[in-house]
Amino acid sequence: MPDSSITKKALADALKQLMAEKPLQKISVGDICERCNMNRKSFYYHFKDIYDLIEWACLEDGKRALADKKTYSTWSEGLEQIFEAVLENKPFILNVYHSVSQKKIESYLYKLTYDLLADVVEEECRDAAVSGEDKALIAEFYKYGFVGMMLHWIDGGMKADYRELVQRLSTMLRGSILNAARNFEQKQSESLAKEPE
Repeated sequence: MPDSSITKKALADALKQLMAEKPLQKISVGDICERCNMNRKSFYYHFKDIYDLIEWACLEDGKRALADKKTYSTWSEGLEQIFEAVLENKPFILNVYHSVSQKKIESYLYKLTYDLLADVVEEECRDAAVSGEDKALIAEFYKYGFVGMMLHWIDGGMKADYRELVQRLSTMLRGSILNAARNFEQKQSESLAKEPE
């Protein structure tokens, strides 16, 4: 039996090819299996349904895009590469976005951007006395902002220059993660100072 990841990739590639030709609602598991010469049993061994395959395909593309780009000095490259991964799969992403629901694309983008930002926040906060809960809040806040901008770009048909957008975001956010960490650190110090001895 072929390696599991090879089988999953073959199924994802078949789905992407089909989605470039027709709406998702008109694609069946049988169509996917026929396209890559597999049987339905192989499909269901790896995925519970087509939506499960979509999520896997999106996350795999994103992980490849983010490889080695999850540091403070490279996060803007990582964000740019998320845009590029989305653009590379434009027919697939737009089909999912318009056929399934915006929620599926949101969920995929939230996972990707949080993965990128959590590492960046961790690195930026290494010298600050900030709780894990506060670090998670900082990453969550930026995640929603980034995904909101990306969804707006997708909704506009991916026509705007994403590189310019990433550059502007990078300029706007320079130093803001560390500033947020310092604010939390200061609040914690003030709270400790007010506690009765």
